[in-house]
Amino acid sequence: MASKRICRYSGIGGQAVLEGIMMKNKEKYAVAVRRPDGGVSVEVDNYPGILKGSKIKEIPFIRGIFNFIDSLALGMKCLNFSASFYEEEEGGEQKPKNETGEKLLSVLVTCFAVVLALGIFVVLPYYLTSLLKSSLRNQSLMAIIEGVMRILIFILYVGGISLMKDIRRLYRYHGAEHKCINCIERGRPLTVPNVMRSSRLHRRCGTSFIFFVFLVSIILFFFIRVENPVARVGIRILLMPVVAGISYEIIRLAGRSNNILIQIISAPGMAIQRMTTKEPDESMAEVAIAAVEAVFDWKQYLKDNFGYETEDPDTEEQADA
Repeated sequence: MASKRICRYSGIGGQAVLEGIMMKNKEKYAVAVRRPDGGVSVEVDNYPGILKGSKIKEIPFIRGIFNFIDSLALGMKCLNFSASFYEEEEGGEQKPKNETGEKLLSVLVTCFAVVLALGIFVVLPYYLTSLLKSSLRNQSLMAIIEGVMRILIFILYVGGISLMKDIRRLYRYHGAEHKCINCIERGRPLTVPNVMRSSRLHRRCGTSFIFFVFLVSIILFFFIRVENPVARVGIRILLMPVVAGISYEIIRLAGRSNNILIQIISAPGMAIQRMTTKEPDESMAEVAIAAVEAVFDWKQYLKDNFGYETEDPDTEEQADA
C-alpha cells in the first residue's frame, strides 16, 4: 500500500484536446480521442522537438524556452488531430489532406496565438497601468500594479472563456489528464475508480506555469528603468523568453519537490487550476487512461517506485488519496 504522503515524479505530462487528451513521455506522445460514434481512437508518434536532441535543450534556464515552443507546436498538432474527427462527421466525408498546407496553417495560427497573448498579457496591462501615471509617480509601485493587472486579466480571461460550453468540456478533459497523472504518482493502479478519486490539481500544470511567468515578470520588470514607452514595451516582449526559462525551472522543481516553500509559491497557481480544470466523468477518465497506457508502462513504474506488482488492476483498490 502506498502512503498518501508519498508522491513520485513520473515524467509524463499532457494537455486536453477536443474530446480527448494528449499524453507525452520523453519524445513519445499519444493522442486519445472519443470519436462521435463513441469509440476511442489513439494515435502514437514521436516528437523530438525543434532541436531534435541537441544538448542546448539540457541547459537550465535555456531549455525552458525551447520546451515552451515545443509545447505550443505539439499542442497545435494534437488539437488539429482531435478536431479532424468532428470535421469528418460534420462534412459527411473525409477530405484529402494537404500536409504542407496544414503545417503552414498550424505555424501561422501558433504565431498569431503568441502575438495575441503578448498583446493581451504584456501590452494591455502596461497600457492600463500607464493611465495611472499622472496619479502615481512611483515607478516601482507602477511595476507592481502592472504585474497585478496582468494576473487579474488572466483570471478574467480564464473565467470568461469558461462560460463557453465547449471550453467547459475541455476543462473536464484537463481534469481527467491531471487525475491520471496524480493517480500514477500517488502509487495507485491506473483504473477508472482510482483515477476518479484522484485530485484534478497538479503542480506541473501549464496554468501554474503561466502564473509563475506572471510572478517572475513582476520581479524582472520591477528593475527596468527606461523612460521611452515604446522601448519599455519592447524590452518586456524581448524578456519574455527569459521569463519563460526561469518559470520553467521553478515549475520543474515544483514537480519534483514537496518542500514547504515550493508548496507556498505553488498555491496560487493551484488555486487558478480550480478554474481551468473541472471534474470529468468516467468516459473521460477512460480516454485519459488510453492515452497514458499508449506511452507509459505504469505497472513497471509502480513496481520500481512503490515496490509492488499489479497483475489485475481491476481487482486492486490501492492506496489512500
